[in-house]
Amino acid sequence: MIEKRTAVRLSDGRELIYFDESPAQDRDKWPDTRELPPPPPTSQLRYDPLVDEWVAVAAHRQTRTFLPPSDKCPLCPSTPEFASEIPAPSYDVVTFENQFPSFSDRVKADDITSLTDLVPVVPGVGRCEVVCFTSDHNSFFGALTPERVRTVVDVWADRTTEMSALPGVEQVFPFENRGVEIGVTLNHPHGQIYAYPFVTPRTKSMLAAARAHAEKTGGNNLYADVLAAEIAAGTRIVSRNEHWTAYVPAAARWPYEVQLAPNRHVLDIPQLSDAERDAFGPIYLDLLKRFDALFDKPMPYIAAWHQAVVGEGRELGYLHLQLFSIRRAADKLKYLAGSESAMGAFINDIVPEKAAQTLREIL
Repeated sequence: MIEKRTAVRLSDGRELIYFDESPAQDRDKWPDTRELPPPPPTSQLRYDPLVDEWVAVAAHRQTRTFLPPSDKCPLCPSTPEFASEIPAPSYDVVTFENQFPSFSDRVKADDITSLTDLVPVVPGVGRCEVVCFTSDHNSFFGALTPERVRTVVDVWADRTTEMSALPGVEQVFPFENRGVEIGVTLNHPHGQIYAYPFVTPRTKSMLAAARAHAEKTGGNNLYADVLAAEIAAGTRIVSRNEHWTAYVPAAARWPYEVQLAPNRHVLDIPQLSDAERDAFGPIYLDLLKRFDALFDKPMPYIAAWHQAVVGEGRELGYLHLQLFSIRRAADKLKYLAGSESAMGAFINDIVPEKAAQTLREIL
């Protein structure tokens, strides 16, 4: 759990927050000694009228750091030989504003324009933060202790609360990418949090489905009903404890996909009780071990938190974590080819009931 929270500024003005598990740390004595250029201005948002979606254009991200050697890792603690993004010589959990953000609040006056009458262009206002789970470069989330996972959950809750209150933010999305197959550009164990200035396409679809279900059933929450049905069926359940249930969705899109949801209707991470936060770590770490055991090697995955939006439709949300991998066999990846990429129509190579059985029995 978090015993001390210390916010500092990096040399270019970006915010960094230390979340310490002991109260004795003095973080202010470790200033950022680098000479950095000013952070880039915010990205552009361009509206696609054909599908009613916003697309972010962030050209400055072309120059972001890509798979540096371990002694030049920007997420490791600073040393006398190398000054990283984290000035202190050690840390527990740290968050900081991304140096190459997709969304930020650094808006130029001329950022509002249009390309055609149908394609407005607006600033990509929001925020992007990096979350470092441990100072150990050679570790990974699945190797964390349940106590450290609890700290990370508290950090997600802290950042969700603060970022939800930022002007223009409509959705907050914590996530982790693991593995170069997924597209990771830094090997240090870390995740990110995006504060979007719009509701993302998948969430819009989920809200529309949830709203229709509520109208049809007299107010039922769609996800709560789906979760209850999965628990009753049992065939796709991977594991459960008093507070959480992990199951393979009946219409899973990915070869190996699990949704981990609290048994109680919770809108977002800040609403989790202490008991629910404590119970998350053991069941999630167990899931990650099962994923790695599938092919006896580190499983590339995306862990994506779906939580209620900030504004309209918030009451329709139900917090859950979506964990999935693109690996479909020991030597094969699922590529998003024609049907998935062009049409958005997924074709799964693994029967969900078989995936659930394999994950249940793997350990």
